[in-house]
Amino acid sequence: MHVNITKSETGNNNGSSSQLVAYLEKENRIAEAQKNHLMEPQYWFNHGSDTIQPYEVRQGIDNNIAKLSKDDAKFFLINISPSSKEILYLKERFGEEKTKKYLKEYTNAVMDTYAKNFKRNGVNGNQDLVYFGKLEHNRYYTYKDLEVRKGLAKKGDIKPGEQMHVQIIVSRKDATNRIKLSPLNNSKGTNAAHSQKVGQFDRVAFKQATESLFDTMFGYEREIKESFQYANTLKHGSYEERQGVKEQLKVEESLSVEKQHNHGKGLLDVLLGVTDGGYIAPTLDDSKKRRKKKKGRGYDGGLSL
Repeated sequence: MHVNITKSETGNNNGSSSQLVAYLEKENRIAEAQKNHLMEPQYWFNHGSDTIQPYEVRQGIDNNIAKLSKDDAKFFLINISPSSKEILYLKERFGEEKTKKYLKEYTNAVMDTYAKNFKRNGVNGNQDLVYFGKLEHNRYYTYKDLEVRKGLAKKGDIKPGEQMHVQIIVSRKDATNRIKLSPLNNSKGTNAAHSQKVGQFDRVAFKQATESLFDTMFGYEREIKESFQYANTLKHGSYEERQGVKEQLKVEESLSVEKQHNHGKGLLDVLLGVTDGGYIAPTLDDSKKRRKKKKGRGYDGGLSL
């Protein structure tokens, strides 16, 4: 699970959200241009509705900027990108349509976690935020991708594989338009009282929480090597911490191999009829046993005619 918070996909979050909203309508525009009637329009959604129109998103974000200066950030973009393995897991378990539905529900739960992570009085859940999510089915090559630079793909081509993800625009201000909330500010202040006043946002804790939330909601058994803790420790941890997670990975892989071996052995034992007491040869029911035919006698043991 990859969750990323940035200023904006278009690189500017100091003004109107209109440019970003228009950009995130790209799949609807592509479907309309191709007259693809099989792809239904994807509406915006939040905790209150899943049929929000683009103009409602622009108005909701652009009108929630009280006492923000010209150079202040007005909104932020949150990208929720499940891995291909996670998406395949959801589709195999729930099917295509329910995967979309549950990803939206997961997104609303993520935004609930987002709100609580600020530890601000009056910001207790997603109902205290102004945010709008958009589910997208694909990702597209850009000039930054190696495949484009090597001429193996063109800018704008759809990337292969499972690429379903969610983009969220969230206002800098809370739903009352009074409290400033910046997920890019992780300052804890000079003391506890100051921290409570200005707010703080622990991005590491937030990313770990979104991962745990996914696993809990969908019963997903996450391997160590696909966890945020593993990747973050390899990137930012001390030498001892890096060695520690590598050892954890070795233990997990060893247990996985042993489990597969025992499972395979168990299946083989069943096929061969092996039990804890040793091998038991398969037998026929007594009523179906074939009795040997003796010379001069029939199967019933009587005299032959």
